[in-house]
Order: sequence, then structure tokens, then C-alpha cells
Amino acid sequence: MTMAKGSGDTSDLTELARRITALAGSGEQVEVYAARGRSTTVRAYEGEVESFKRGTSQGLGVRLVANGRQGFASAGTLDPDVAVETLAEARENASLAEPDEFVGLSEPDGVVAPDLVLLDPELHQLTDDQRVSYGLAVERAVLGRDPRVTGVRAAAFSDGWGEAAIVSTQGVDIWSDGGSCSVSVSPLAVDGDETQIGFAVDAARQPAALDIEAVGLEAIERAVEMIGAVKPESARLTAVLDKRVVASFMDIVAGTLSGDRVSRGRSPFAERLHETIGVPGLSLIDDGTDPESLSADVHDGEGLATRRNVLVDDGRLAMFLYHSASARRAATRSTGSALRGARSTPGVGVHSLSILPGDTGFDDLVSGVGEGVFIQRVNGLHSGVNSISGDLSVGVQGRMIRGGALAEPIREATIATTLQRLLLGINRIGSDVERLPGGTQSVSMSVDEISLSGT
Repeated sequence: MTMAKGSGDTSDLTELARRITALAGSGEQVEVYAARGRSTTVRAYEGEVESFKRGTSQGLGVRLVANGRQGFASAGTLDPDVAVETLAEARENASLAEPDEFVGLSEPDGVVAPDLVLLDPELHQLTDDQRVSYGLAVERAVLGRDPRVTGVRAAAFSDGWGEAAIVSTQGVDIWSDGGSCSVSVSPLAVDGDETQIGFAVDAARQPAALDIEAVGLEAIERAVEMIGAVKPESARLTAVLDKRVVASFMDIVAGTLSGDRVSRGRSPFAERLHETIGVPGLSLIDDGTDPESLSADVHDGEGLATRRNVLVDDGRLAMFLYHSASARRAATRSTGSALRGARSTPGVGVHSLSILPGDTGFDDLVSGVGEGVFIQRVNGLHSGVNSISGDLSVGVQGRMIRGGALAEPIREATIATTLQRLLLGINRIGSDVERLPGGTQSVSMSVDEISLSGT
């Protein structure tokens, strides 16, 4: 059995899953996904604890495949009797399903699971007093540093832990656990009648690795730099994209490279495999084995080992991502890219995206633009991006670039392009690589021919 290193008892989840799969009938494939987790959040306000919330979750999902039909059922408990009933419900659902020649459970493919430590013992040793101290500390980190910062909208410390076991009649038998913690803060910067809100967050596998002072300084900077922001004039220009903005856009691009989307004709890159879709130097990698990423994992949602998948290699579309069903449909193999929870069947997705760095520092990105715009934040991504056509139109905040230097802040603006033009319009890739709290490794970029709409 493949395990991630860390604390936690594997026996109850794994043994429950084994007991249920052992009840499979003749000709049935059965898979059990059992999981549990815990989370705690402390919110601070004006030097006091505003709220302290702790939650737990547990549940299991059962997939059953028989005669080309798949049934699924889930329960919000790990009670053995309920688990047996859930198997019966999945069996009934399978009998009512339409036949599909591509359904079926995954089978071990020989890829060795990475040896990852996803849970730091320090996380389990946290006391409630320590949690409170971190929440209060992140609020203090933004107070008294700038006279324009008059208060804090929100300040919080959170930590969480989870474990999961997947067992199937097809030979999958795995267990892993993991955990992380984070601090976040949103200060209020006031100048006359104007109020701007900043935000910053940091996350790590252990509290000692959180940089609370840096979070405070970043949040203050993001609040005060937007004071006096104006609506810009509409123009077509070169944009420098902040690392977080690049991560957001590239996450969307990676999502369109799902084999499931491709097979259904719902990706703008469906017919572009092995073609050039980006500029030379652009490489996107999904690497669930990366120990530096908080979104790394030992296995995917079907129990296959995670692996390093190169999606875009030096501008060329190198591959699509698959889980077992989409791989069968495409007559290929799973890329270990199944994502799921106990209450859902597997879908296809990215584990941990990395955008490889270029050789241009941030200051050189800005100075190289001359006249343009620095995009620091985007909003409306879910409604503003059409992942089928690639059309993109989102609200932005940032600063104008004049004479190769950052100038006045802007707000109430939108940018428009397409994902296809975005990838081919990159003219420089930054060297300022950073691992973001969500797990993505990103860099800044400059992109030509972006439509900025304002006045």
C-alpha cells in the first residue's frame, strides 16, 4: 500500500473501504473513497478574538460498474452499516444508468507514487492559544505602520488536516494525509472620503513557516497604492501582468487542456495538439509530485500515483490531461489527473501548476514596456472567461506605466483579449518566480496588444 508520510491512523478508513469492496458481486467493479478532515479558523478584530470556528467532515463515496453501467452513491458518515447501504444504492443506480463503453475503474499502471511528507507534526500539536496568537499577530502586522491604515476589515488564521483512502476491486489500495495553515489580512486605507482595501495571504505546512510580517507589509502596500485611483482612458497597449494574475490566467488555460473537455469539443485548443500555441520560452507543467507545493499529493482521485505532466513545452502544446474514463475515450492512458471528493465522481484537473521562469527581472519588464499598464488584480474571472471559445474580458485594477516606470493607479477598467492571443502575445517572461499560497508557481509577464477599456 502506498502512503504519504505523516501522522494518522490508516487502519479505520482503509479497512472500511476494504470491507465494502469485498462485497462486490460477480462481474462488478467497486471502488470506495473514504475521507475525513478537520479545520479551524480564528478571526481577530481590534485586538480581540471575533470568532473561533472549528469544523469536522467525514464521508465516503462508492462507485460500482457492471455491464458497462456506472452507479455512484455517497454518505456523510463512516458508519459501517451506512457504508453497506451506500454500496446497495450505488448498485441500484448502476442498474438504472445508460450503458457507456468507456466507464470503468482505474487500475494500477506501474507508476511509483512520490515519497512526500504532506503533514507536518507541528500542525497536529497546535493549541488553541497558539491559533489565537497567530490570528491576533496578523492583525497587529498592519496597524501602526502607515497613518492611512485606520483599521482592519478582516484578519484570520486557519489550519486544516485531512486524510483519504481509496480501495477498489481493480487493485487500488492507497491512503494519504496532509495539512496546511494560513494567515490573511485586509487592511483599510483611508484618505479623505476615499477608502481602499488591501489583501495579502500566506500559507505553509507548518505555522513557523508563515511570514506574518511580510503579509502585513504586502497588504498595506496593496491598500495604499490604490488611493487616488482613476478610470483610465481606453487604449490598446502592452500590459505587465502580476504573478497572481498570470497564475489565474494560466490556471484557466490548463483547465481547457482537460481530455474530457477536448473529447466533448469544449476547449479552444482541442485540435491543436503538438502545435505552437504560445511563444518560445512558455512552459506550463502540472506536477503533483512537487514537495514545495501545498497542492501536491501522493495519488490522484482514482488512486493512481501523481506525476509530472508537461502541458506546454517551449510554446508547443505537448499533451492533454486525462483520468481513466476520458483516457479510454481518447484511446490513451490516464495521466494521474483525476480530482474528486467523497461526494463526487472523478473529474479531470490540475494538481499543481508551474509556469517556468524567464530571464527578465520585474523592473526590466516595466521599463521595457515604456507606455502601458501594470495589471495587479482581476475580478469576474468566472463570468468573464469563455473556456470554450477562449474569449476573455475581466475587470482590472493596477497602475499605468509611463516612461518605463509605474505611474498613477487605475480602477473601474476592463481588459479584453482571448486566451489564444494572450499566449502568443507574451513578449517577456519574468524571472521573479514565486510559489503562491494556492500551490501555483508563477512569474510576471508582459503581453502585447491588450485592449484596456475605461473612459
